Amino acid sequence: MSAPAPSPLAVVDADTLPRQDEVLTDAALAFVAELHRRFTPRRDELLVRRTERRAEIARTSTLDFLPETAAVRADDSWRVAPAPAALDDRRVEITGPTDRKMTINALNSGARIWLADFEDASAPTWENVITGQLNLMDAYARKVDFTDPASGKSYALKAAGELATVVMRPRGWHLDERHLRLEDRAVPGALVDFGLYFLHNAKRLVELGKGPYFYLPKTESHLEARLWNDVFVFAQEYVGIPQGTVRATVLIETITAAYEMDEILYELRDHASGLNAGRWDYLFSIVKNFRDGGARFVLPDRNAVTMTAPFMRAYTELLVRTCHRRGAHAIGGMAAFIPSRRDPEVNEVAFAKVKDDKDREAADGFDGSWVAHPDLVPIAMASFDAVLGERPNQKDRLREDVSVTAADLIAIDSLDARPTYEGLVGAVRVGIRYIEAWLRGLGAVAIFNLMEDAATAEISRSQIWQWINAGVVFEDGERATADLVRSIASEELVAIRAEIGDEAFSAGTWQQAHDLLLTVALDETYEDFLTLPAYEQLRG
Repeated sequence: MSAPAPSPLAVVDADTLPRQDEVLTDAALAFVAELHRRFTPRRDELLVRRTERRAEIARTSTLDFLPETAAVRADDSWRVAPAPAALDDRRVEITGPTDRKMTINALNSGARIWLADFEDASAPTWENVITGQLNLMDAYARKVDFTDPASGKSYALKAAGELATVVMRPRGWHLDERHLRLEDRAVPGALVDFGLYFLHNAKRLVELGKGPYFYLPKTESHLEARLWNDVFVFAQEYVGIPQGTVRATVLIETITAAYEMDEILYELRDHASGLNAGRWDYLFSIVKNFRDGGARFVLPDRNAVTMTAPFMRAYTELLVRTCHRRGAHAIGGMAAFIPSRRDPEVNEVAFAKVKDDKDREAADGFDGSWVAHPDLVPIAMASFDAVLGERPNQKDRLREDVSVTAADLIAIDSLDARPTYEGLVGAVRVGIRYIEAWLRGLGAVAIFNLMEDAATAEISRSQIWQWINAGVVFEDGERATADLVRSIASEELVAIRAEIGDEAFSAGTWQQAHDLLLTVALDETYEDFLTLPAYEQLRG
């Protein structure tokens, strides 16, 4: 690789951070600038295509498998590239942001994989973007020791052979990075996160016997997967590593992507590692796309939509069958429970639910699953150990018994549950509490014993919007209205102030979070992503 010319990328409206120059080197900025020039125009076209497809769904209230790609689905001959050794056994994956403490704890957790998250578990402040990159660079150099200033407890990495393999998740295609601009145009956050990480770490990871591995979020079509594949091809050539070194796992967390699983794997086949069933974003996507489709598309309380719901079973079983037919890993959903050190009875019930969930996934043929806390790793590990034994995966389970129709994936009314008043209260409470933390720069937040991320706020505000616009009537005869939501939100602010005290309340962003939730939940025009207006208010 020849020496890069000075990059025209400009850092704007951002405080200079300690060690920032180690991340924003001339070489790294030149690489990100080149990614931006080559691939942002196509990104822009694909965002327009999303809008057009959503308009078609609004017109027809249905989705189907694509007729133009039928040959790809029917062709039994193609497979994705074989998994590298570091990604062959993925029976437990832990997720979390890339702050320094989490970096050490996740790598040490005993999980096979750590999803190092620059997306939904990380509010994209400039500090989080830059220090997250530094923490991963330091981890690979084994310079990531940390002492908690509050407790004095020290953290250090275990031996290399005991560490989880990192799979990094960049931001989705829809988000820009306002602090990096080229000719007064913001660079897509996905290209910033990917480019900085890849340029600094790809060769080192190869030397460590692993590679640059990625989770791809919010994908809505195989054409978006094709764009990522072209990014990978260019990036590998740019730094001089073999084609196919990159591996990508795609989150099937949008309803449109569920109809293109074969095609997504096909587009990424030289770089594909697997697909993941992303639960909360998937439900958010259903509401977003079918929000005006009438009563049959109204989702009940989010906690009532379990993975045993018929339309969720269709989605997950189709994912397993598709992945294994193509030689890819099928990765299950999140266990978001946060153990309590003070309430063993709560833990006992929650651990039993986590075990049942992971037992079901392992029995269904998944090759691994997610947890949000190190204490859940042994529970999930036991579920998959019981099925896998010494085998690294169960890709040989082809699930040829599974037959899923296009209608099965959107049979929302097959679920015997209805929205409840308590569900509305819960959506408001969780939405305010999560957004308040996000505006302070926290993306992964423990709320009511669950680890929540941006997908939580998205499903919360989307369900509020849907229930109001669908005229939902609750079990007590009360109708979901904007005034009812405003009343609940006002009461919640009063309750929060009483709970945490005046000083902590004033130091937070509670009123701002309250106002933002009401804006995105009550406006007549539905905002595609909560994080877009929230980013405009994010500090840093």
